[in-house]
Amino acid sequence: MSPSLPGPRRAPTRGRHAFASTWWGQAWVTALEDSTLDSGRLSRGRTYARRGMVGPVTIAPGQVKAAVQGSRPRPYRSAVHLPVLTDAQWDTLLGTIAARAGHLAALLDGEMPAELVDDARQAGVPLLPQPTELAPDCSCPDWGYPCKHAAALCYAIAATIDADPFVVFALRGRGREEVLAQLRTRRTAPQETTSPPAATGIPAAAAYTRWAEHTPPLPEPPEPVPHTGTLPVTPPPGSGLATTDLERLMTDAAARAARLLAGDTTDLRLSQHQDAVRIAAGGHGPEWFHSLIQNTGASPTAFARLTRAWRHGGPTGLTVADQPHTPAPAAMKAARTALATALMEMATAPVPLKTWRNRLTLADHGIQLRLGPDIRWYPYVRDGDGEWWPAAPADTDPVAALTAVWHRTGTERQR
Repeated sequence: MSPSLPGPRRAPTRGRHAFASTWWGQAWVTALEDSTLDSGRLSRGRTYARRGMVGPVTIAPGQVKAAVQGSRPRPYRSAVHLPVLTDAQWDTLLGTIAARAGHLAALLDGEMPAELVDDARQAGVPLLPQPTELAPDCSCPDWGYPCKHAAALCYAIAATIDADPFVVFALRGRGREEVLAQLRTRRTAPQETTSPPAATGIPAAAAYTRWAEHTPPLPEPPEPVPHTGTLPVTPPPGSGLATTDLERLMTDAAARAARLLAGDTTDLRLSQHQDAVRIAAGGHGPEWFHSLIQNTGASPTAFARLTRAWRHGGPTGLTVADQPHTPAPAAMKAARTALATALMEMATAPVPLKTWRNRLTLADHGIQLRLGPDIRWYPYVRDGDGEWWPAAPADTDPVAALTAVWHRTGTERQR
C-alpha cells in the first residue's frame, strides 16, 4: 500500500478516530469531518454513536439511512447521500479491478487496496467519498449540515465500512454480488488471439461533433412531423416483441432524429439508465413503466422520482435530483434574502430557512428549492417517509418557485 494510505490498524477507544481502524474507514470519517467546520455537532454525533443511539442501518445505492434517537421520544429519520457512479465509471472501475488479480484478492480478504483507489482516481472514478460528495439529511429541526444525528450515523457506519469494503461499492451503486458477477464475466469472456480486435467506434456525440466541424451548414430542416407510420411486417412469432411497442420506439427514434437535425444533442449524452427515465417520462403507460424498472434493476421509488424530475426539468432535472453542487455564494444569499422577504407576507409565523450548497429548505413546511446549473430554481416537497420529490417546473425566480408549491395542502405536499 502507498505510504499516504497506511494499512489496517487497531482503532483508539476514544477520540475522533475511535470509529475506524482501517485507512479506508478513516477516509470515510475524514470526508465527513472535512465537509463542515462545526466541530460541536461532530462531537455530539460521536457521543450519540458511542451511546448506541443509532438504530439499524439500511445501505442502498447512493444512501445510508437509520433512525437516530435524539432528545425527543421519537427517533429522527437520518440519512447520508453519496453520488452513485455512472455506467461508464463502473466500466472503468471494474476494468481497473480486473487488470490486477491482487485487487480482487484483497477485496475478498476484507481489505481495500490503496493502489486500486489510486488507479481509479487517476481514471476519474472517485471510489472513496470526497467531502463535497457527502449530503446529510435529517428530519430533526437542527439547521446544522450535518446535524448531530446525521453525524452520528456517519460515525456508526464507519465500522461497517472497516469490516467490508464492498459497502463502499454498494453506496456507489452496485453491491458485492453484482460486482463479483460482473468481474467473473470479464474474466471468463473469450479473448481474441488470432486477429486484431475490431474497431470499437467512437461515442455518438463525438461523431456528430466531428461531422458538424467538417461539413458545410445544412439548410434549415422542415418542421418536425410526428411519425405515425406502422411496421411493414409484424414481428416473428415467439420473438417476444409486440408491434405496438416497436411502433412506439420507432416514433420516439424519429422524434429524436428531428431534434438532432435541429442541433439538440442532449439525448446523445444520456446514459442507458437516464434514457430509460426519459422513455418512462413520455407517458407510455404503466406496463412500459414497470417493464423499464424491471429491466434497469432500479428501485421503483427512485425511478419514479427521477421520472418526475425529467418531466419537470428534462436532463437538467435529473442532475438537480442526483447531484448537489456548490453555486456562487452571492446567488444563494440573494435568493435567501428574497425568500425571507416574501415569507414575511406569506406566513403567519417566522419560517426558518436552512441553506446547504445549492439547496434552500423550509423544513417546517416540507419544501425545498434547489438551484440548478441552468440558474433556475427547482421546487421539491417532502413526503411522509422524509424523501424529497420534484414538485413543479423550475423558475428563474426563487419566490415564484416557492409560490408554485406553497399553497398546497399537507396531503398534496406528500407527493
